[in-house]
Amino acid sequence: MIKYYLSGMVVCMLLTIAQPVAAQDRGVGVGFIIGEPTGLSLKIWTSRENALDFGLGVGVGGDRISYEGNYNDGSRVHFHMDYLWHSFNAIRSTEKFPLYYGIGARFNSGGNYDASFGIRGVFGLAWYPRSTPLDIFVELVPVLQITPSTGFGIDAGFGMRFFFN
Repeated sequence: MIKYYLSGMVVCMLLTIAQPVAAQDRGVGVGFIIGEPTGLSLKIWTSRENALDFGLGVGVGGDRISYEGNYNDGSRVHFHMDYLWHSFNAIRSTEKFPLYYGIGARFNSGGNYDASFGIRGVFGLAWYPRSTPLDIFVELVPVLQITPSTGFGIDAGFGMRFFFN
């Protein structure tokens, strides 16, 4: 419980001392994602429309892909990396709501589960609140698992990142 309290205090301090920025489409964003996986999220802009997205966390649900081994429903370590394209003109609004899509890879291991590797297709929607260094996002991610067996699954997540310039 104390580590959650301290983490919350650190985030509040960062938000207080950070200089607000008008755009979240540059720099580096650090935050969290809840879903599959649940953990940390990192976004690094490489241009005005492209970014690298990383996630590191735990996958607590089943892999949703048939597995013929000794899977004990325990949590797994999940790591993914995606290359994203953003469409800032897809939704017309006074706020910024870019749609994004991309391709990447994921790695899962743990929970008495053989390590698995999969290819991800990412589809999402972000919201960049005005005059804040935040982005809030939701994404749906079809996954083609390659190893240890081939199958299809879907990951999904909701999260928020704080951007540093």
